[in-house]
Amino acid sequence: MTGKRIITVFGATGQQGGSLARAILEGRGGNGAAGEGFAVRAVTRTPDSDRARELERLGAVIVRADLDDEESLAAAMEGAYGAYLVTNFWEDMSAEHEKAQAAALATAAGHAGVQHAIWSTLEDTRTCIPLDDERMPTLQGSYKVPHFDGKAEADRYFTEAGVPTTFLRTTFYWENLLGAFAPQRAEDGAYELIYPMGDKRLSGIAVDDIGRTALAVFERGTDLIWATVSIAGEHLRLDEMAAALTEALGVTVRHRRMTPDEFRALGFPGADEGGNMFQYYADCEERFTGARDLDAVRALNPALQDFATWLAAHRNRFQWS
Repeated sequence: MTGKRIITVFGATGQQGGSLARAILEGRGGNGAAGEGFAVRAVTRTPDSDRARELERLGAVIVRADLDDEESLAAAMEGAYGAYLVTNFWEDMSAEHEKAQAAALATAAGHAGVQHAIWSTLEDTRTCIPLDDERMPTLQGSYKVPHFDGKAEADRYFTEAGVPTTFLRTTFYWENLLGAFAPQRAEDGAYELIYPMGDKRLSGIAVDDIGRTALAVFERGTDLIWATVSIAGEHLRLDEMAAALTEALGVTVRHRRMTPDEFRALGFPGADEGGNMFQYYADCEERFTGARDLDAVRALNPALQDFATWLAAHRNRFQWS
């Protein structure tokens, strides 16, 4: 690591953190000499996991820390130039818990003297759909989409702690199509995307491009400190996504239209959260997609993938039942 600036990467065995760690270690950022000036300190709760061992094989230093253990956070960032800070709402689906973890990260980064943090955040949906707006239910007492709104509220922790921060606003991962939001089989044998968005566009991105773009932000030095960088790979209607899936995968995939209320009524854990999220994407489409200028994202990350490119690389990972 001699001569390289250390980036402490939280969630390094997860999706976002893992994508940044790999981008640095494999030299896959935006400037051609990507990652060469940085070393990875990969933070995980499971240093003996296969993913952690793979990062170590690639050259990362593995550090154990837990977002609920403030002392471990400070140690993980000690002496680091930069830090990639991410929380995982979906572990217990509590916005208040996620905010507490973000506050602990901000405090630790401030105490460690981190010179450049990237905080993975999202919009406050209530600026578009206020709490008293009856289009969608209010969740957890004071949120419309808790995993958006909690992160947005946490933005202030970093400014208040004086941590030089870039606020990276992400969006729907296309990798969700391989898991939680995979196409569902219909009675006629076809597969269906059942996101309740009508004909509105969904902003999506490949997880790898979150890491590559984050690396490009670090490479820019101080240029983007205090800036909000909103990213996506492509904005597509669900009918367009279904057609692309059909062509790439050789099975019939269609968009099954339903209302947000029908989606919330599906009853699986997080159905109300997901229904509100998709309704926000749809009802606030112009504002959300407009904040994600694809040309500006591509200027940071020239290798930015569109949906067809991502599909071509991941077609063998789809599981059909």
